[in-house]
Amino acid sequence: MGTMDEQRQNHFNATLLQYLWIFSISTILMGSLIHFYLTWKLIRPLEELIESTKDMKKGRYPDMIQTKSRGEIGELIIHFNELVQQLKNNQQSRQKLVTDLSHEFRTPLSNLTSYLIALRNGVIVGDRELFDALSGESKRLTTMVEQLEQLKEWDYVAKQTFTEKERVDMRLLIEQSIEMFHWTLEEKGIPVIVEADVGMVNVYNGGIPQVLSNIIDNAIRYYEGKEPIIIHGESNKEGYRVSISSEGQEITEAERTKVFERFYQGDAPRSHRTGGTGLGLAISKEIIEHHNGRVGLNSIKNHYHTFWFTIPLE
Repeated sequence: MGTMDEQRQNHFNATLLQYLWIFSISTILMGSLIHFYLTWKLIRPLEELIESTKDMKKGRYPDMIQTKSRGEIGELIIHFNELVQQLKNNQQSRQKLVTDLSHEFRTPLSNLTSYLIALRNGVIVGDRELFDALSGESKRLTTMVEQLEQLKEWDYVAKQTFTEKERVDMRLLIEQSIEMFHWTLEEKGIPVIVEADVGMVNVYNGGIPQVLSNIIDNAIRYYEGKEPIIIHGESNKEGYRVSISSEGQEITEAERTKVFERFYQGDAPRSHRTGGTGLGLAISKEIIEHHNGRVGLNSIKNHYHTFWFTIPLE
């Protein structure tokens, strides 16, 4: 400083250097603390992610990792949490499927085994009625296995990113489907009215005919009354809507929310007598949803039912 003597200048320089050291040390300490905090904040979620991954390797499902990060680490943890939840859901679905299968197969297999042992030991004598009953149980088991194969196939198709579709006329599919039941309807004396408009749609091979067949078969199997089965098809803003209406056994409001669930049977004894497996409507729902459509059930006074589905037009 030009206005200071040498002593004051030295004192000023020493004071300035002291403050410079204090500032430098404070800056280093603050920088270290900030760096430690940011590193800890970054590493902690990764450590939790590593521990959760170790738990999954041991066959345990870890708890969700809580994070407030908004960058790549946060996105990674969000996807990891979704993966864990999906694996949990898959495990629960497999357990439920195994439970349902064991329950559904147990009764017909027990019946068949009991009757066959009784026939072998001469406890009972076979007659036409008994053999018809055994044949019915055998056919029910066969049908259930076939429908499980269909369900597995559509579960697989639903996970594919690309599956080839074909362009078809819905009216033609409806007419072909009802023709398959011509002799059954005639034998049971059930009248049918078909009213279907032309409507071109893109569908997966064999899917929609299977839906139509399942719902029509259901309408015939549980038919009660004198009114005709009415099959209606029309184009609207949502797409092509198909409805199949008929009189049948009572379905309560609570049951209507479950009819599309796998293995659900509202009246189990009656379903067994008619050969029902509780899989037809579940398969139909899988197929319609894979076509980006909707499916549902409306009932009037719990005994006049309309099963309907809508799929997008071409």
